[in-house]
Amino acid sequence: MNFPLHLMKRAVLQRAGGRCEYCGLSQAGQEARFHVDHIHPRAEGGATALDNLALACVPCSLRKGARCAAPDPLTGKPAPLFHPRRQVWGDHFQWQGCRVLGRTPTGRATVHQLKMSRLLAQAIRAEEALRGRHPPPTPAK
Repeated sequence: MNFPLHLMKRAVLQRAGGRCEYCGLSQAGQEARFHVDHIHPRAEGGATALDNLALACVPCSLRKGARCAAPDPLTGKPAPLFHPRRQVWGDHFQWQGCRVLGRTPTGRATVHQLKMSRLLAQAIRAEEALRGRHPPPTPAK
């Protein structure tokens, strides 16, 4: 079923609970509006459909770009990037304070490619923790 784009964007924002579906950052308190990301990029044939869209903070969106895979920094082998519609965040990532750690090749490749544990992201999460917005709630499976 095709929905108008503005309704799809609203549905993506609501489904994500106003959080980046990659790094968990809350849209609340951020100056830049989060992007609606094509999980499987349009350049690779990905559809503009709800099951292929995810809410992404600007840094995650720009660093992911039109990629579906990236090297696992542990092995150097290509690994698929995290797919928020088909995979469970906690299966691939874990929190260590304000850092995101990859638990699997997909998790490690995604953390590395999106620079999810860069110092600025950790500082923002520390501030978010003071406001009760970090860590994010665990999504239902």
